[in-house]
Amino acid sequence: MNPKPAFRKNGHPKRAIKLSTLRHGIKFFAVLSLLLLWTPAAWAFDYSAWEALLKQHVKPTTLDGVRLNALPYKTLKTDPAFSKVVKQFEDFSPADLKTRNEKLAFWINAYNVFAVKMVLDHYPVDSIKDAGSLFESVWKKRVGTVGGQPITLDEIEHGILRKMGEPRIHMAIVCASVSCPDIREEAYWPDRLEAQLAAQSQHFLMNPGKGLRVDKERKTVYLSSIFDWFKEDFASKGGVRAFLAPYAPERNRAALQNSDYGIAYMDYNWDLNTL
Repeated sequence: MNPKPAFRKNGHPKRAIKLSTLRHGIKFFAVLSLLLLWTPAAWAFDYSAWEALLKQHVKPTTLDGVRLNALPYKTLKTDPAFSKVVKQFEDFSPADLKTRNEKLAFWINAYNVFAVKMVLDHYPVDSIKDAGSLFESVWKKRVGTVGGQPITLDEIEHGILRKMGEPRIHMAIVCASVSCPDIREEAYWPDRLEAQLAAQSQHFLMNPGKGLRVDKERKTVYLSSIFDWFKEDFASKGGVRAFLAPYAPERNRAALQNSDYGIAYMDYNWDLNTL
């Protein structure tokens, strides 16, 4: 038994089917377009090669009693994939970066790539600071080029990133040292940068060996020296205590926000974050 087709006003069943198919087609192409916009190819710079290296090489370890993510610099020294990543950054023109998140993601990744390059250019070294000299600190030493222009780690950090008003960069850029924030097992991407910076901040402050720890007997909060060196970057965000509180482990938040607790800063370990 064949039921009678349902007619629409001023319409025919076949036309209704065609309209329905058309609507489904429009929805499909709309979803497809969104998916295409979310792919790495939609951004001015594709970090896939750098991310693949990080996923392959970054491993957790403990150095001088501090938990951290580390890199096998000896292996990276001879890995042609790293040289290709460096060339990708050096050949890129920053003028192609349009949004704030694109700029932040690019320069955070660039800093981390070039810090590794600085170590490898002078490897073997016990510390990235060994790559410098009495006459030129490692931070002011040319480490490569970006868009055909020579660049230093200082220029990336102070001349570009700090001027963008995002204090969490200090928990994302990694100076190849034990006390630095951990290098992530993934690159920073414009479309998920907010979540990555939040997670990175939480991760750093969860580490009592270099991020944050509380001594209740002494009523003292011990923080990374990073928050002393760059406290002015947090001032416009309410200060170090207020800014860090939402990212701190819940067990430490009350102490961090309690003015009865003093602030002290941990010694900074500049030894290489190496496997």
